Amino acid sequence: MKPRTKILLVEDEASLGMLIQENLVREGYEVLHVQDGELALKRFFEQEIDLVILDVMMPKKNGFDVAKTIRNTDRHTPILFLTAKIKSADVVKGFESGGNDYLRKPFAFEELLVRTKALLSKERLIDTISTKEVTTFELGDYTFDSQRLLLFDGIGKKKKLTMREAELLKLLCENQNQVVSKTNILLKIWGDDSFFNSRSMDVFISRLRKYLEKEESVNLVNLRGVGYKLVVL
Repeated sequence: MKPRTKILLVEDEASLGMLIQENLVREGYEVLHVQDGELALKRFFEQEIDLVILDVMMPKKNGFDVAKTIRNTDRHTPILFLTAKIKSADVVKGFESGGNDYLRKPFAFEELLVRTKALLSKERLIDTISTKEVTTFELGDYTFDSQRLLLFDGIGKKKKLTMREAELLKLLCENQNQVVSKTNILLKIWGDDSFFNSRSMDVFISRLRKYLEKEESVNLVNLRGVGYKLVVL
């Protein structure tokens, strides 16, 4: 049986959120409803989400910041903003933060449904015509095969990585020469940005740095208080 399309609905107004959720479920979608930005990021990175419907004005973290955080590691999942803001500058800000579409409040459910279907249809088209996911990365003379969890050095000697080591290295490789924030790493791979998981991440970073230390053109940089950057010359 084909799994139902999963929508993450982020709306802090409980009654409106419940109404949207009920209507989308009636249309056959699976809907996760959360009411603040921090919980939205936690749910997004711990589950496979097909579409994010995102309110702009929310407690803890606003919709623009949530979208930016998602886009740091995910450039494909469509994001639909719900907003009472009508200034063109706010609309532009929404698109700049990674949104694919926006819908002004108040709105008719029929309009939300049309936009939802359009974004999901576009996503399926992209998936159909896109190239295969990249699973092999060149790191100087090293080669990393993320699918087989193997890191090969310049003379063909291989190192078997753990699943979490491979996930972490793959995330850094996909964002090569770019800063990936600690929060993004923790939410994407550990599913939680707690202090305990942060210490665990530091251990894994140290392991990867040791595995790559003999390759002079590769450097795993720690930007204190910000995140990490995999620099490949």
